[in-house]
Amino acid sequence: MLRVLTTEHPENPEYSLALEEALYHSVARLGSPPILRIWRHRNAIILGYFQRAEEEVNLDKAQQLNVRVVRRLTGGGAVYHDYGCLLWSIITRGPVDGGVNYIYGYLLRGFIDFLRNYADVRVENVNDIVIYNRKVSGTAATFDRKGAYLLHGTLLLKTNLQLMSQLLKVPRIKLQDKGVSDVKYRVANLYELLGREIELQELVEKLLEAYSKLLGEKPVIDLPSEKEYKLADYLYEAKYSKREWNYERKRIDVRIEDAL
Repeated sequence: MLRVLTTEHPENPEYSLALEEALYHSVARLGSPPILRIWRHRNAIILGYFQRAEEEVNLDKAQQLNVRVVRRLTGGGAVYHDYGCLLWSIITRGPVDGGVNYIYGYLLRGFIDFLRNYADVRVENVNDIVIYNRKVSGTAATFDRKGAYLLHGTLLLKTNLQLMSQLLKVPRIKLQDKGVSDVKYRVANLYELLGREIELQELVEKLLEAYSKLLGEKPVIDLPSEKEYKLADYLYEAKYSKREWNYERKRIDVRIEDAL
């Protein structure tokens, strides 16, 4: 089956990211069936694993607006989340030697097929999803040597792009490469591009249909297990609640076995 989890912790992005890692370990180590997670945050900036907060975020503005800054376990760039941004994750086992090609050549296909219900879609720079020449989604991923994969991403529906541009620092060279002068001009909300809004329930149903078809698994609405919550609690306390992890990019070694 394909476990579909819609459990959210929108006011606590640190715990939300701890749960994300816990679900990845659940598939990798506990034998969980594939997981499709659909979730949101109220107001947060999520850093890529290798980024430094002071280089990517207007920290004074974030503090002024009480926007939390949290580091995820995958690479890629910083993103701004609010209730107008739908978050999705697909976690599954796959070929041991699949690597990046399996992620972006196969797993990403489910999300692309989902968006094709609404518009023509293309992928740029491996992990940017573009509609009508505007970026509506970015993705990031990780995998291990035993064939466990995590791919997650955003979908801009009606995000506050003005606030996003104030909070995120985008290097001038990156903007120049794209021929634009401000981040808000190279991203767009899906609803704006389509000229209409779509019921959230419809989006969820179409997304789970796409991944159910791709993986050949029956979707089953589920909740995180007791073990998954226990592991999330451990990861939150040991890692995601720590300033050293979120702001200073200090590696924090955790012993997953201690919480299983």
